[in-house]
Amino acid sequence: MGTAGIHSTLLVVGFETEVAATVTADGVDDVREVSTANEAVEMVDSGSIDCVLTAATLPDGTGLDLLEAARERDTALPVVLAPADGDEALASEAIAADVTEYVPREEGPDALAAAVDRALDRRRDRRARRARARQFEGVFEDPETYSWVLEPDGRVRRANEVALATIDATEGDVRGERFWALPWWNGAEDGRAVIRNAVERAANGTVTHRELTQAESTADGVSAQAESRTLEVTIRPVRNESGAIVSLLAQATDVTERVQLETELRESEELHRVTLNNMTDTVLITNDEGEFTYVCPNVHFIFGYTDEEIHEMGTIDDLLEPDLFDRDRLGEEGVLTNVECTATDKAGREHTLLVNVREVSIQGGTLLYSCRDITKRKRREEALTALHGTARELLYAETDREIADRIVADATDVLDLEASAAFLFDTDENLLRPAATSPAMERLHGPFSTRRANGDTISGQVFVEGERQFFADVHESPTLSDPTTDVRSAGFVPLGDHGVFVAGSAEVDAFDEVTRELADLLAATAEAALDRVERERTLRERDRELKRQNRKLSRLDGMNEVIREIDQALVGAETRAEIEEAVCERLTAAERFSFAWIGTADPADERLESTAHSGSERGRDYLDGVRLGLADGTEPAVRTATEREVTVVSNVVDRLHDEPWREAALVRDYQSVTSVPLAYDEFTYGVLTVYADRPDAFDETTRAVLAELGETIAAAIAAVERKRALVTDSRTRFEFDVHDDGFIFARLAREADARLSFDGGVRQHEGGASVFVTVDGASPEAVATAAAGLVAVEDVQVISADDGDNGSDTRDGGAVLLELSRPFLALRLADHGVVLRSVEATPERARVVVDVPSTVDERGGAAVVSNAFSEIELRSKRTVDRTTARDLRSTLLDRLTDRQLEVVQLAYYGGYFESPRAKTGEDVAETLDISPAAFYRHARTVQRKLFEVLFEDVGLPANTAPAVE
Repeated sequence: MGTAGIHSTLLVVGFETEVAATVTADGVDDVREVSTANEAVEMVDSGSIDCVLTAATLPDGTGLDLLEAARERDTALPVVLAPADGDEALASEAIAADVTEYVPREEGPDALAAAVDRALDRRRDRRARRARARQFEGVFEDPETYSWVLEPDGRVRRANEVALATIDATEGDVRGERFWALPWWNGAEDGRAVIRNAVERAANGTVTHRELTQAESTADGVSAQAESRTLEVTIRPVRNESGAIVSLLAQATDVTERVQLETELRESEELHRVTLNNMTDTVLITNDEGEFTYVCPNVHFIFGYTDEEIHEMGTIDDLLEPDLFDRDRLGEEGVLTNVECTATDKAGREHTLLVNVREVSIQGGTLLYSCRDITKRKRREEALTALHGTARELLYAETDREIADRIVADATDVLDLEASAAFLFDTDENLLRPAATSPAMERLHGPFSTRRANGDTISGQVFVEGERQFFADVHESPTLSDPTTDVRSAGFVPLGDHGVFVAGSAEVDAFDEVTRELADLLAATAEAALDRVERERTLRERDRELKRQNRKLSRLDGMNEVIREIDQALVGAETRAEIEEAVCERLTAAERFSFAWIGTADPADERLESTAHSGSERGRDYLDGVRLGLADGTEPAVRTATEREVTVVSNVVDRLHDEPWREAALVRDYQSVTSVPLAYDEFTYGVLTVYADRPDAFDETTRAVLAELGETIAAAIAAVERKRALVTDSRTRFEFDVHDDGFIFARLAREADARLSFDGGVRQHEGGASVFVTVDGASPEAVATAAAGLVAVEDVQVISADDGDNGSDTRDGGAVLLELSRPFLALRLADHGVVLRSVEATPERARVVVDVPSTVDERGGAAVVSNAFSEIELRSKRTVDRTTARDLRSTLLDRLTDRQLEVVQLAYYGGYFESPRAKTGEDVAETLDISPAAFYRHARTVQRKLFEVLFEDVGLPANTAPAVE
């Protein structure tokens, strides 16, 4: 848009008057109208037109013709072409002719006004650029300044006349050459490198200033004495409208005279600085009698008196020590230096001075005294000596408390303050605890209390923020914890992450610059010592931890070796006795443990019996000498057998006289014990007990390994007994009455008011087991309904139903198929070598019949069953042999697939083989969701395999039936 306050004249060509009146561009205060191109050219020639708005078609030509004619007279004149209608061809021609704006009139007066506005803005911009160019030329051609325009890469684009005359060159000679390579910089030390660096910095956008000194020869030539001049060179980047650097402007000014003046001024200032620095000493002049003839105005800095008061004092002996120097020696040497003396100022404070004395003759004075106050230096030297001793003592400190005591004890000598204390940070409770307090601090403040590490107290705030604080009067602090303290001046300095050091005085403003510096040094020395002690403590703890870890790893490696050996032994063991003996031998091999034994509970005698042991010869005596009755409950093995939990005795000596077995163990050098149950799948095969000849021999890792070993041993025993149960013929049959409300068969019988029978046939699958149950006295649907509500039953299916029309005396009956989730009783018993023969359940009781092979301990087998129920009663026990029929069944089952067995079981329990048939083959096939042909094929296959086993493998004659158990 146009700029407010800048007025322009608009020439409108070929428009109707009413149209021209609607063009109201900003900044246009004069609108002139003509009809033809010739009239328009005449107006342009007058030089008063700032912009032309023309139609596309004129009476004597076109708008493009007018554009060409106007540009011949004024190349920068903006022309806006406004045809009546938009035309792409005309627009292309207009653009090619470099029209300023192209706007069809159909877009409306606002569009025309905006186009005129933009055209006028461009004209104003061009005028402004021309003005700036004229200004630049004026600056560029300044006869007092050397000027150059450079490319961003440092090549010369232009040079002004002054610069060209300096090297006797023309612009053509230097154009395109590297700026720093031209003769302008000859004679300057590193001139070309300096200028090149300045050009590169300017090309990166930085205005760069450099000062170069050039050596020039006089007109006499080489033999003439060289003169020098100094140039101040400035190179600045020149940017376009988008901010990109398009060129560099370099200018150099001869500032030789100014540099000379600055040099002289610096020399003068240096002289004055030296003088002023020397005047920090106090200068006094006396006559031979010691009377003052001159007193330096700064005398009060040392002595506190004004120069008038010094004059009134009388002689110098009243100010300094009498007989300060040997006058004869002064006469011989002319000057005496560094004479040390002590003087008292007006406030009564002592100062240590170094005095230089020389003979002079100035305005009646004969002796000049130059006095330097070295009180602070002297005090610092003495404090540093004391601090050095403190640091040496701290090298041997071994605890934080020793360090705190040392810095508090030495603070008086180092800081020349009577009161000090130290707080140490308690990392466990995040508290600052007082660790040491000087007697003077106890007297002035009393006992310190524990501080919290927060901003509520000064010490807490200093510790948290890590910044020291000094108080001229600590009572002015808003966080003072004890307003009754007699301490006035106080300093609090952090000891890093270790605590806070406190120093104080009963005087106000006792901390000067030196005292603060020394307090910082003392605290830093203490912090370094505390860091060292912490590092050493960390290293010791780390070393102890590494040793503990190494011992733990060594024990773990040893235990892993034991476990590997035991695992290898378990793999090759054929009997339970081999397993138990191998475990005890491996545990006591290479003196790993002193003694190990395995015991099993004898229900008849109610005591533990040793089934295997190994180790020291005194182990058997120990077992014979201690009471292993289950009722005693004190010996670790007995406790494990009764509680079925791991028992650990870390030190046998504890409660030595309370339990008799401890004395028996200690006599045999058994000092720690661990006993673990041999348990697998909730069944226990005994206990393993291990003894060691040292206390705390069983750490957490060893206990975990032994506990896991107990499970492994129990699993191995169960596997061996299962294996032997498969090959043995003789077995013991137990009948139990079960009174356990959780037993699934008893619960179903009670809820359905039926008699349920299960012959031990189990079909195992991934999710659990399938069993066929015969129902008597109730409908199978009632049993299925009751089973559907039990969590242990995954699915239930009615196989057959008897409605009483077949002449049976029973009320109802049939068979159901139960899909049971794990763990099912038969599978759990089988894991331990016990075979579930049958289950019969009524609403009043449930009877379970199991076979325990001769290879499985009878008592153990009975215990396995007993452990499966909450309440159980043994009804009978007898020995049976595996019969031919049993062999026949096993052989047949081995030959049948799971699908074939499922088909024939559903057919059998569904009444297919009854006469008359309760279910047809089609009914069974429908239940199995298979075709009748598939059912008959499976049934015939099972029959054929049955007869093959009966007549070929077993070898029975056709008229002989297998014996039934």
